[in-house]
Amino acid sequence: MLPKSLRPLLPYLKRYRWGYAAGTVCVFLNNGAWVVFPQVIRRAVDDLYTGITLHKLQHFALLLLSIAAVRNIFLFLTRWIVIGISRDIEFDLRNDFFRHLESLPYSYYQRMRTGDIMARATNDLNAVRMLLGPAIMYSANTIVFTAGALAFMLAISPKLTFYAFLPLPVVSVVIQYFGRRIHERFERIQAMFSDISARAQENFSGARLIRAYVQEQAEIASFETANQEYIARSLKLVRLMGMLWPTLELMLGVAVVLVLWIGGREVLLGHMKIGGFAAFNIYMVQLTFPVIALGWVVNIFQRGTASMVRINEILVEQSEIRDAAQACDLPITGEIEFRGLDFSYNGKPVLHNLNLRIPPGSSLAIVGPTGSGKTTLVNLIPRIYDAEPGMVLIDGRPIRDYSLASLRKNIGFVPQETFLFSDRMRENIALGVDSATDQQIHEAATAANIAADIESFPEQYLTMVGERGITLSGGQKQRAAIARALIRNPRILILDDALSSVDTHTEDKILNHLRDVMRGRTTIFISHRVSTVRNADRIAVLHGGRIVELGTHDELLALNGYYTDLYNKQLLEEELAEV
Repeated sequence: MLPKSLRPLLPYLKRYRWGYAAGTVCVFLNNGAWVVFPQVIRRAVDDLYTGITLHKLQHFALLLLSIAAVRNIFLFLTRWIVIGISRDIEFDLRNDFFRHLESLPYSYYQRMRTGDIMARATNDLNAVRMLLGPAIMYSANTIVFTAGALAFMLAISPKLTFYAFLPLPVVSVVIQYFGRRIHERFERIQAMFSDISARAQENFSGARLIRAYVQEQAEIASFETANQEYIARSLKLVRLMGMLWPTLELMLGVAVVLVLWIGGREVLLGHMKIGGFAAFNIYMVQLTFPVIALGWVVNIFQRGTASMVRINEILVEQSEIRDAAQACDLPITGEIEFRGLDFSYNGKPVLHNLNLRIPPGSSLAIVGPTGSGKTTLVNLIPRIYDAEPGMVLIDGRPIRDYSLASLRKNIGFVPQETFLFSDRMRENIALGVDSATDQQIHEAATAANIAADIESFPEQYLTMVGERGITLSGGQKQRAAIARALIRNPRILILDDALSSVDTHTEDKILNHLRDVMRGRTTIFISHRVSTVRNADRIAVLHGGRIVELGTHDELLALNGYYTDLYNKQLLEEELAEV
C-alpha cells in the first residue's frame, strides 16, 4: 500500500506494471543465483577438506563462474528494466506536469514564482525518478536476498542466525528516526532551492533594471546570503546521512563479531562443520551491501516523498476556467455584449453593473484613469478571467457556449505587457499559425509598421530576439506583438494600450495601416492618448468600474466631462512640447 503522498504515482506504476513484473523476475533470478553462491563454497570446503584433486577444483571453479555469470546477467537486466522504467515515468510525469501547468489560469502565475515552478520541474522530478528506479531496485534486492539468505542461515545454524540478526530491532529504530529527520530537512532544502531559482530567474529577466539602478553588488550579496543558507541546510542533511551509514555499519559489525566469536567456538567444539561456518560468514559479508544500501534507500525514499508532495501541490491545482459541458466550436462574427456585468478580483470589486454592446465589425475605444478596470474588462472576452455566467455574450450567446480553443482562435489580443519568446522574429510573429507563409508574415509586419525595422536587421525575419525580446526596443516589441495578433486574421482584435511605447508619428502610421485591417472586424482599443482613440466608432469612458461616458469623439467633447479634460490636457502638452 503506497503512502498517501505517493498515491498520485499509482497511474504511472500501473502503466508500467508488466515492466516491473519482468524486473521482479530478474530480481528473483539474480538474488537466487547469489544466495546459492555460499552453498557451493560450503560444499567445496567440506569436499576439499577430505582431499584435494584437480577434478574437484575444476568442478567447483566452473560452478562458481557459472553462478557468477548468471547472477551478473540478471543483475544487468534488473538495472536495465527498472532504471529504464524510472526514466520512462520521469518522461511521462514531466510531460503531464508541463501539460497541467499550461492548463492553469493566468491568475495562478500571478501568485507563483517562476523559479519555484522550475525547481519543482527539475530537482523534484529527478528525486521522484530516483524513488521509482534505484530505490525500488535496491529495496527489492535487499528484501529478496535477505529472505533467501535467512532461510539458508537458519538451516546452517538457528543459534548463529539469532545472534546475526540480534541488532535488527535497533536498526529499524535507527532507520525510522533518521528517515523522519531526512524528510524534514530535505523539504527545507528544496524550499530554499526554489527560492534561489526564483531569485536567479528574476535577476536574469530584470538584468536591465538591475544595471540601471546599479544593484549588481547588492543582488550578488543577496544571492550569496541565500546560497549560504542553502549550503547550511544541505550540510545538516549531509551530517545526518554521515551518521546513518556508519550507524548501520556498526550494527552489522557487532553482528559479525558475535558470529565469529560464537561460530568459531561451535566449530572448535565440533557442533558445526567448517564449510557451514565459511558459508555463514559469506552470507554475513553479502549482507553488508544490502544493509548499507538500506540507508541509501531511506535517503532516496524520503527525498522522493518530499519532492512528490511539492509536485502534487501543483498537480492538484485546478483551473476554474475550462470548457463548459455545453461548449462547442461555433463560428464568430464579432458582436460583443456585457450585460449587467459585475466582477471582483480577489474579493475586491472592479466592475459594477456594466452594460455595453459592441456591434460586429465596429471599433470601440476605452479610456479612463489607471485602476478603472479597462484591462480587466477586455480580459473577460478571451476568458483570461471568468465573469459570472450570462454576463458576457458573443454574437448573442453566453461566452461559455464557445470552446476555449474556438473562442481564442478568433481573438487577436495584444496585452499591456509585451512578451516575445527567445526565438527568431519569424516564429514570434507566426505564433499559433503553423501554416503561415513568408508573404503572410511580411503583410502582418507591414500592417504593424515593423517590416522596415525587421528588414534592416542582418538576418531579417530569421533574427533571433533575446529572452522576452530584450534585444528589441519597447516600440519594436509592441509592433511585433501587433503583427502576431494580425496574422491570425481574428474576428475580434483587442489592443490593450498596445501603442504606448511608440512615438506619435509611428502611431499614426500604424493606425493608418490598421484602418484597412480593422474593416469588417470588431476592434477594441485601450489607450491614454486621444490621438489613438479619436477615430473609433465609439469611445467608452470607464471610471471606478462603471461607464460614465459613451459616444463618438465629438459627442464626448460636447459633454465637457472626463474625456474633454483628457483631450484639453493632451492638447496643452503638445503645445508645450512644441515651444
